Amino acid sequence: MLNRRHFMGLLAGATVAQPLWASASPAIVATTAMVADAARQISGLPVTALMGPGLDPHSHRPTRADIQALSRADLVLWHGLNLEAQFNDLMADLAARGSVVAVGEAVDRARLLSDPAYPDSPDPHIWFDAGLWAEATRAVEAAVLPHVPDAAARAEAFRAEILAMGDYAAGVLASVPEEARVLVTAHDAFAYFGRAYGFEVEGVQGISTESEAGLQRIAELVDLLVARRIPAVFVESSVSDRSVRALIEGAAAKGHQVTIGGELFSDAMGPEGSYEGTWVGMFDHNATVIARALGGTAPERGASGRLGLAG
Repeated sequence: MLNRRHFMGLLAGATVAQPLWASASPAIVATTAMVADAARQISGLPVTALMGPGLDPHSHRPTRADIQALSRADLVLWHGLNLEAQFNDLMADLAARGSVVAVGEAVDRARLLSDPAYPDSPDPHIWFDAGLWAEATRAVEAAVLPHVPDAAARAEAFRAEILAMGDYAAGVLASVPEEARVLVTAHDAFAYFGRAYGFEVEGVQGISTESEAGLQRIAELVDLLVARRIPAVFVESSVSDRSVRALIEGAAAKGHQVTIGGELFSDAMGPEGSYEGTWVGMFDHNATVIARALGGTAPERGASGRLGLAG
């Protein structure tokens, strides 16, 4: 396991990058796919994402390759808000050496959610509220604007796409019968989504996937599914489906059939280069899948007919 001493040793031994933006095409490295997508859309430049499809940012520990990429970058973008908890020390060290921006921390703290038991630890999953994610992209714009002439225009166009997708989501999710607006998933990643679109959200695990799902929590959710006659629960692309399948089995034992409504993108997006590998495509996928599984009306291929298509 890499500890802080190892981080410092690897950073010291890494090739020192040129001064920020000294090259014609600056090296931009982002931790999560969501942040990388925002950087690509706004800068129009290649961006390296350290955490691809299926990787969980809560538990991912920096590898030697990650540290090398970060140390050689002209600009480092990470989400912050303790999402990439294993990167906190490393980012503090990198910030003393170069340009490091925590994109999520640009959002007004008054708009963030937190567990009442941990008021100083906001929920980091802000990309599930289109309005909040549009606000967060301003940190990316500010980071690249002095060096990318059309960054402001590109950022405005991207924010318009984000908000338009939020409008689509609001429309299809409003078609779900009110009594069925209960979103049960593997971990508590969708609180902002629930607040924005009027859904009760229940996760088997807590905000971080590092928390464990206890038998009592599973029993509580089984009782909820049965009592409310909830027809579907959802697995996540970056979290084990074991706990969700336990819910299905528990409900079946009590005479209520629950299906898997689909796989949602929570802490990761789809394959790079795919529609679902962009924030817009990921959000389209989630809203469409949730609406259709819970009795609402949404086009099978999503807002623009691109869901599930290659490229």
